[in-house]
Amino acid sequence: MAAVAVYSLKGGVGKTTLAVNLAWAAATLSARRTLLWDLDPQAAASWLTGGGGTSGDEAQAVFAKDLAPGKLIRPTATDRLDLLPADASLRGLDRFFFGLGKKKRMAKLIGGLERDYDRVLLDCPPGLTETSDQVMRAASLILVPVIPAPLARRALDEVMAHLAREHGRHAPVLPVFTMVDRRRALHVAAIEEHPDWPVIPMASAVEAMTVRREPVGAFAAKSPAAGAFAKLWQGIERKLAKA
Repeated sequence: MAAVAVYSLKGGVGKTTLAVNLAWAAATLSARRTLLWDLDPQAAASWLTGGGGTSGDEAQAVFAKDLAPGKLIRPTATDRLDLLPADASLRGLDRFFFGLGKKKRMAKLIGGLERDYDRVLLDCPPGLTETSDQVMRAASLILVPVIPAPLARRALDEVMAHLAREHGRHAPVLPVFTMVDRRRALHVAAIEEHPDWPVIPMASAVEAMTVRREPVGAFAAKSPAAGAFAKLWQGIERKLAKA
């Protein structure tokens, strides 16, 4: 089993969109038993996959071992794709991890899912926090969405510096250009500077996810955006195979 974290220091860069579409690709294109674990208290990934948050404040209880993850996991409309939803209790998760003092709680919880899943996609809350550190220790691969703009690139540099300073050896990091508009000179210049980074375009199909509450591949399979997500997932599978 491999855990793929979708993480960004900044919000509003397409993080949840990326997590949801890659989870769909893992389940549909690779036929992997896939779990999308929503760690963001906004519960956007939970909502976009057709569900909502939990019925109460139960999401944090998983980390306290007061509740087994399986008690919260629910199926989605996509075959082989399950969801571990978020709720408002995750707003206190950083304080919980800080008080717990166990740096690999997330890794152990993910390890406990190995019999049931081949891939776990983690939609992480933004920011350099105790939660993000737990995720970085647990992940097999860390995806960082980057809008082709100086501030987003600066945020990526901060993440890389944090990993080097606090984690030493860590999972591979894959920056992904998101919300790309090739009509903008700044975006084109950024892509030319990093031609090996995957590119996800700004597209109406991506925006339609909030109306359809489905991954792009489920309703616009032939769109350029669906093709970009599929190509990215194929590259991720190759990286995981070499790990």
